[in-house]
Amino acid sequence: NSPYSASKASSDHFVRAFHETYGLPTLITNCSNNYGPRQFPEKLIPLITLNAIRGKNLPIYGRGENIRDWLHVEDHCKAVSLVLANGKIGETYNVGGRSERSNLFIVNKICSILDEIKPREDGKSYKEQIVFVKDRPGHDLRYAIDSSKIENELGWFPNHAFEEGLKETIEWYLGNTNWVENVLTGEYRKWVDLNYGDRK
Repeated sequence: NSPYSASKASSDHFVRAFHETYGLPTLITNCSNNYGPRQFPEKLIPLITLNAIRGKNLPIYGRGENIRDWLHVEDHCKAVSLVLANGKIGETYNVGGRSERSNLFIVNKICSILDEIKPREDGKSYKEQIVFVKDRPGHDLRYAIDSSKIENELGWFPNHAFEEGLKETIEWYLGNTNWVENVLTGEYRKWVDLNYGDRK
């Protein structure tokens, strides 16, 4: 429903059109929400994890009822590699984690994991930091994905169970504070400029 979502759908139409009209050899993959190490801190799982341990609010859009299917980034990468190697030209393959969860569930789960592995000094639950904020315009209630095609035709299945992958992801952020700070302060841009900047 949002222009952001519409732009992604339109890109698929353009790719299909060039395949059908001009014979361009194309492959399309559509995935569900990714999670895992090194995800930019604005995304839900790292945002909630990092805000929690910093004593900040844990913002949830609306009432937290929006549902997404969660796919570990390593499973996604393996799927893309498999489609590149064995996918049928002109076809589209959906890649999902078979792990539909509401945003409220995700935030509560992160809080429970942090309560266990990095408790607050005051002994209270991180859940007390949850706040509900105004929903964003055009926010789709549910994204679901049917991965049966890539499973049946190419033999791909996700290897990461969501709850285990979520805990591993949280532990990664807790154990890689230098990486996090580098991103939050924008220091990584210096590396980008140094390696990819104007070299006139």
